[in-house]
Amino acid sequence: MDAPVRQDASDLIISYLEQLGVEYVFGIPGGAIEPLYNALARSQRRGTVRPIVARHESGAAFMADGYARETGKLGVCCATTGPGATNMITGVASAYQDRIPLLVITAQTALNTFGKGAFQESSCTAINTVGMYEHCTRFNSLVSHADQLETKLTSAIMTAFHHPRGPVHLSIPLDILRTPLPARTRGTKLNALLDNAGPANHNVPEALYTTIEKARRIVILVGEGCDESIGVLYELAAQLHAVVIATPQAKGITNPYNPTFRGICGVSGHREAKALLASPTIDLIIAIGTGMDQQVTPGGDSTNIKSKKFVHIDAVAENLMRSPNADLHILGNIRGISETLLRYFKSPPSGTSAKKPNLALWPHRHGPSVIQFERRKILRRARSRRAKENRGSVTTLESERRLHDRRTTELQMPMLSRYFKMDNETKYLSNATPIKPQRLMYDLSRLFPPNTRFLADIGNSFFWAMHYLHPYNRRVAGQRSATESVFRASMGFGSMGWAIGAAVGTALANPKVAVVCIVGDGSMLMSGQEITVAVTEQLPVIYVVLNDSALGTIKHGQRLSGAEPIGFELPAIDFAAFARLLGANTHTVNSPADFAKIDIGTASNSRGPTLIDVHIDAEETPPIYDRVDMLTGMP
Repeated sequence: MDAPVRQDASDLIISYLEQLGVEYVFGIPGGAIEPLYNALARSQRRGTVRPIVARHESGAAFMADGYARETGKLGVCCATTGPGATNMITGVASAYQDRIPLLVITAQTALNTFGKGAFQESSCTAINTVGMYEHCTRFNSLVSHADQLETKLTSAIMTAFHHPRGPVHLSIPLDILRTPLPARTRGTKLNALLDNAGPANHNVPEALYTTIEKARRIVILVGEGCDESIGVLYELAAQLHAVVIATPQAKGITNPYNPTFRGICGVSGHREAKALLASPTIDLIIAIGTGMDQQVTPGGDSTNIKSKKFVHIDAVAENLMRSPNADLHILGNIRGISETLLRYFKSPPSGTSAKKPNLALWPHRHGPSVIQFERRKILRRARSRRAKENRGSVTTLESERRLHDRRTTELQMPMLSRYFKMDNETKYLSNATPIKPQRLMYDLSRLFPPNTRFLADIGNSFFWAMHYLHPYNRRVAGQRSATESVFRASMGFGSMGWAIGAAVGTALANPKVAVVCIVGDGSMLMSGQEITVAVTEQLPVIYVVLNDSALGTIKHGQRLSGAEPIGFELPAIDFAAFARLLGANTHTVNSPADFAKIDIGTASNSRGPTLIDVHIDAEETPPIYDRVDMLTGMP
């Protein structure tokens, strides 16, 4: 039998985080939350949970968000009472909209001070922070007695992982945090409970089999809820001779070079994908794991889907409420349903027929776009090596053999094909100065390793990356985990500065991958101080700043909508100088040639962050021209 362990309330919280394998608590200390930091000091000495000190509480929440997305674990952030708690709300609201499981702990002044105007009091009789968090959390409670803590803590954590997932909040007074608790032998085994947190239903209605069997032109629309089933869905698409399009939220889990993939629909998406979604000639659209919001269809109205049949599958009941025009709604486990469909159509029951191939069904109008990412890079490096070897040297049989082996490897490198077209594709390879944003996305796509995590901040950074960033990924099919997304954004709440903090959380969560934060100059001026956390933790995060001395989305949105040109100007900032003062490595880029000089391998493996200040062509309009209403609020 386990020996009883005496602890206080703060130690109890840490013990549950240890049980869940959580490694970090992101936050900023303060008087009212000091007992929790005392418990963190003890856990750090044990080699388990340790604190990461952010520079602003919203940055702490963004870091916890990035950590949760990369690990699939619970992200944890904390703040002291009063302004600490209110500062964190924006980051928590962002996680709420994106359904990221966070445990948010805020402090209160001691219970006996409630209603007495204590310093930074934020009880129900002052600035009611619990009331504020009510609207951006899935579970929200004040712990008013120490014997409530364990029950409320375990309930909150369970709720964070139940569909729809999201942040949960406990507000704990100072005296409760430091209350000694009775000795315990064991606590709730949360891991066993969390294994069953999602919907278990794998059943596929007979009506869906019949609908699919009758359809010839099938489009599978994948959303962010398909993060664990995307490989299965690609296989299903091939089996059904269907094509796949993705919502903007699902960009990171899709592969732009899969032969069935036809691009991103919705905001900053691709024309072919948008046309498929709105085409009455499509027999069936199967939307899976998407909330069908405004970023997917204009106005967030699923009636814009014009196919003859429309099916919506999701694990979240409230998502199904946004598609009232669907012919069939299915609530259940997305991966289980996807695997059931694949098994059925691979080996249909006797008396039924498999889908017949129709090779002319999806002709590619413009032919595949061939992208020679890795091959170009290897050829360039090989030529450089050969030049060095031949410089003043005598050719030997061994050098000839090495040269032959390299040439053979170069010829065997695959050429990548995209089966959808981008807008202004000629600018994707432009050598113009200042560098075109389209060309910057091309260079980012081809120069970083295949498993790089790209995080795009809201604004032009997001819009350029959504349309033009297509990282090389060798995995055209096959299963992937929920944490392998190569592109991430905070799309629901659209918080500026999210990516700056989330990149820190991502890098802490997974030191084996390169982490690239694509961010605008406006966001960098809001939250750039969080780079010092990457400096302190020696994280090789690469910050790519799109520097156009403007709030670019505002500027171009005003131009496209005919609004008054006002309020978008920013001062000219040397972000390389700014980052050097913070302790980061820096580069300044004006042209593709400048970018080519950067040693990406060194930057990705350095002991500290690198900031690349990219002076982009400020007159290039991002791909927002068909969704200006969403950005400006204008009809």
